[in-house]
Amino acid sequence: MIKTRLGRTPLEVSKICLGTMTFGEQNSEADAHSQLDYALERGINFVDTAEMYPVMPRPQTQGDTERFIGSWLKKTGRRGEIVLATKAAGPNPNLHWVREGKQNLDAASLRAAVETSLRRLQTDHIDLYQLHWPSRNVPVFGATAFDPAKERAAIPVEETLAGLKDLIDAGKIGHIGLSNESAWGVSEFVKQAEIKGLPRIASVQNLYNLTARTFETSLMDETCFREEVGLLAYSPLAFGQLSAKYLDDPKASGRLTIFPASWSPRYLRAPVLAAVKEYAELARANGMTPTQMALAWCYSRWFVASTIIGATTLAQLKENIDAVSVTLAPEVVAEIDAIHARITNPGA
Repeated sequence: MIKTRLGRTPLEVSKICLGTMTFGEQNSEADAHSQLDYALERGINFVDTAEMYPVMPRPQTQGDTERFIGSWLKKTGRRGEIVLATKAAGPNPNLHWVREGKQNLDAASLRAAVETSLRRLQTDHIDLYQLHWPSRNVPVFGATAFDPAKERAAIPVEETLAGLKDLIDAGKIGHIGLSNESAWGVSEFVKQAEIKGLPRIASVQNLYNLTARTFETSLMDETCFREEVGLLAYSPLAFGQLSAKYLDDPKASGRLTIFPASWSPRYLRAPVLAAVKEYAELARANGMTPTQMALAWCYSRWFVASTIIGATTLAQLKENIDAVSVTLAPEVVAEIDAIHARITNPGA
């Protein structure tokens, strides 16, 4: 398994990261432990979670993902073998049960979030601590246009960084990253860190897949290249759509059938379905499964530091990991780009 250095940090992370947001909802604790065992067996050393997981978010299960990872760490004693990443939720009135609704990214709220995550994870430190989404008004989770009318009070970036510095100084977290951020946000975090002598971000965890390539056109790739911030690409299979399992069987079990349609409407759009059909046909015509092609493409992008994969079965996890050995022919990449030109970012 190839490893890459994350940002300017000493962290060496595998090109594939085990995503865990199914742990506690679609996967039992035993399932979670089996996935973690298998991932390490295959050379993955990078595990990502979040305080709000599993999805879909519910007060009855919130925190179970971290708890399952924590029980695995206690059982196996393998804490030193993984780069452990988790995330602090930003403000969201629909998640009032997370930290009793006190989710802003100020020092006190971040300290409460970190300390609770550490208890659930049964560890004394988090290697990469990320802000799950911004404090300020910014389009996320399917919104694509910035709307000044939605401006709200927000914690200043430098205040958030100062709170994170305290946690680094206390040894509770090692390095920091962002998630669901814009080019402006990445640049502002870097600028404030340099001006104020505060911790520098190492990564940004953003959506990236064949149906959602806005990272390439929003100046994010240039920004991250020049600022040495690694992309952690999430949802590389577009909630399973790019595996073509729903194309083959609209009633296939997965997030798009067991959760309400309102949870992930972007991946149910007609243009997404049209794009998935074309990508699946291209993959199969070239001797690959749709999953292999979608993941091999994501793994090969020059700006992707690590791709976060998730699975509900070990068979799915094996296929996802095996795709790292697939090399796409230049003509296949050209056909992918041609489909993208015809149906541009339908899942963004």
